[in-house]
This record gives sequence, structure tokens and C-alpha cells, in this order.
Amino acid sequence: MEHLREDGVVVAAGRVRGTQSFVHTLSECWERPSLTALEVLWRWLYGIPVLLLLRHEAMRILAETPVDLDALRRMTIVDPMGAAGTLAQAISVLLPPVWLVAVWLVPLLLVGWVVISSLGRTIVLRRVDNRLHVRMGTLMVLQAVRMVALAGSFAVWFFCVQWVGRATVLGPLSVGGEPNLVGYFALVIVATLGLFTLWAVVSWVLSVAPLLAMLRDLGVGESLAAAFRLGPLKSKLVEINLVMGIVKIALIVLAMVFSAVPLPFEAVTTPEFLVRWWVFVTVLYLLGSDFFHVARLVAYLQLWRAYERDENLSAG
Repeated sequence: MEHLREDGVVVAAGRVRGTQSFVHTLSECWERPSLTALEVLWRWLYGIPVLLLLRHEAMRILAETPVDLDALRRMTIVDPMGAAGTLAQAISVLLPPVWLVAVWLVPLLLVGWVVISSLGRTIVLRRVDNRLHVRMGTLMVLQAVRMVALAGSFAVWFFCVQWVGRATVLGPLSVGGEPNLVGYFALVIVATLGLFTLWAVVSWVLSVAPLLAMLRDLGVGESLAAAFRLGPLKSKLVEINLVMGIVKIALIVLAMVFSAVPLPFEAVTTPEFLVRWWVFVTVLYLLGSDFFHVARLVAYLQLWRAYERDENLSAG
């Protein structure tokens, strides 16, 4: 069987294969560090000022709110119910001032993210392929739609966690029993991984629609409609998106493992070292996440170019 490799995508017997070409895409992105550098640049140009703003507001709220910080420092996993009570008391005190700030800050940050991410994504994709059209307005609307869908998924996750808490903790306590903490954490992990995987499977439409808008010079409705009419290419995109979801979970697990590495040596390490180590691990995680975001976009683009070329050859 003849194999051709064009634009980094494997074409075998007239069919474009998905994950088989993804390894080559990762290699290509690794050899073009400017793509990841641009992704990191626009994300951090937005993220660093946001973190500074959030830190400023958090410090102001803590300074103005009577929170028992000593009680929070004394919390321990040996007494989970006592720790839960301490956290609940602190949250009840902090929630009103946090809500007052969130009313104006969250919409501002979301609007800023929609604008900056659309601009950054356009720059990165045009760097990959300068034949793409610039559709800033369309990308902003599509990004806003994605944010609404993502917020809905977080709402579903929160309701699932609440239900698990009622079933495994509040339910037994209401009848004088012991809370099932093992069951609580097990169900929360299962629900989180399940919803994360479901989002990876279904969110490919919202990921590919902006790319189609730039490829075909389409508007919002046209690009969303086109994302549902990709024929055999749809399964390839779902396949890559699912793999990227697994990669994201792997990155999170690795970050958690590396974050816990110094803990056995806590007696001989300083708090300053732990903070620097955790910052280092966080930066590594963000760099890895940005690299795979770029790789997914490049894979989508290469698959579409190969699929489009295959369709033209079939028509000819």
C-alpha cells in the first residue's frame, strides 16, 4: 500500500489517518519553537496582569475581612470534619466581599480573554499558514460561545459534586452515621474524569469552528454549521481531541506528582524553597499545555488540508 506524506499528514489509500499523523505533528511543532513561543507570549501577556490584579484584590479582601488565619493554618487531614467546619466558617465570611468583586471583575476578565485569545489565536494560526483569512470578529463570538459552554460544563460538575456530598457525607450525618469520605473522593474523581473526557469528545466542534472560519472565510453561523458537516474528517478530529484530553490529564497528574516530590523532605526544606519549586512546576505545566494546544491546532489544520486535497483528487 502506497504511503504519501504531504504537509506532515499521512495519506494512505486516499484516507487521512488521525493519530498516526499526530506524532509527526508533535515533532514538527517541536522543530518550530516559534509557534509555542507565540502561544506562550499572548497567554502570559494576559495571564500575568490578571494574576497581579487577583492577588491585589485577594490581599485587600483578606486585610478588610476578619478571617481566622491561625485556624486555617492549624487544619489537618487527621481531622477532616474539623477542617471542613473551619473552611466553611472562613468561606461564609469571605463570600460576601468576594462576590462584590466578582460581579465586576469576572465579566471584565472574560471580555479581556475573548479579545486577547482571538487575537493570539489568529497570530499563531497565521504563523502556521499565512493563507488563512483574518476573522477577528467571528473568532471573538465563537470564543464567547466556547466560554459559555465551558461554564455550563463546570456548572454540571459542581452539581455532581454537590449530589455526591449529599449522598456520602450529609446523608449519613443526618441519620447519626459516619461520613463516607472514601466514597466521596472516589465518586468525585470518577465524575471529574468522566466529565473531562466527555468535554474532550464533544468540544471539538467549538475548537474547529474558528479554524474553519479562517480557512473558508466564514461567519459565526456558517462556521458552526460547517463544523458539523465534515464527513469522514469528523471522526479524525474527535480522535485527536480525545487524545489531547488524555494528554491534558497526564500533564495534570505529572504536575501533581512533581509538586509532591519535596514533601517527604519537608523537615529539611524551607517554605521559600517549596514556593519556588511549586512555581517552577506550574510554569513547566503551562509550557507543556501551551505546546499541546498549538499541536492540536496544527493537527486540525493539516488534517483539513489533506482532506481537502483528497476531495479535490477524487473529484478530478
